[in-house]
Amino acid sequence: MKAFIISMIALASWTSALAWGQKGHDVTAHIAERHLTEKTQAAIDSILDGRSIVYWSNWLDNASHTPEYAYTKTWHYKNIDAGQDYYEVEAIPEGNVITALTEQIEALKSGKLNKEESALALKILVHLMGDLHQPMHMGHYTDLGGNTIKINLFNNPRNLHSLWDGPMVDQTHAWSYSEYADQLDRLPRQQEEQVLQGTLDNWGEGTFKIAQEIYDDTPEGYKVSYDYLAKWAPTVENQLLLGGLRLGYILNSIFDAKQ
Repeated sequence: MKAFIISMIALASWTSALAWGQKGHDVTAHIAERHLTEKTQAAIDSILDGRSIVYWSNWLDNASHTPEYAYTKTWHYKNIDAGQDYYEVEAIPEGNVITALTEQIEALKSGKLNKEESALALKILVHLMGDLHQPMHMGHYTDLGGNTIKINLFNNPRNLHSLWDGPMVDQTHAWSYSEYADQLDRLPRQQEEQVLQGTLDNWGEGTFKIAQEIYDDTPEGYKVSYDYLAKWAPTVENQLLLGGLRLGYILNSIFDAKQ
């Protein structure tokens, strides 16, 4: 039993780092990029030596599983059990997605980081803003964010967490990340301003509420087919859009505070 628990924790720490798959993170970063001010873009170009935030949007997934960056493994999610209030859950000592995002934002705003430190904080921030909006990254602790809930996708065995880590984006549309951004990034200015209101915790709580609906709709053994994908496609699209808009907003607040 001890070996089983250890293996499941290892599985959770791996799959929990794959939010939205590669394409989803690229979509989030590209939408953000479209909303950066000239000053913000120039600052980012300098920090990342001309590489875009899309280029680095998936970097943390692999980095978290290297000895150098193993300390970031728990930063991709915040587990909240059924029946718990979002705000009742204390951050684990290793940190979670909210504490990690807060730390990176504060560090970048401080002006005390050198170029290498700024690049690391920026890469982490870009990735974790995508994670914050993937519902199963606000999943239950007892089932490791849906990792122990077995389901089927077109008769192929999966778990609930892995379903939302990639297939929900890839199966919704056969678009590239730039095509996704072109199609989703169309909110009127007033609506855009509304979704930028609030705090990281407000946004995290919104993701958590979606996770609860997903749990109710996807019980153990559920056979996922076209009807499920069609039902949840608008949620996937909206979360990608929110993640991108909010990432752009945060980056502008860091590098162009007077905008």
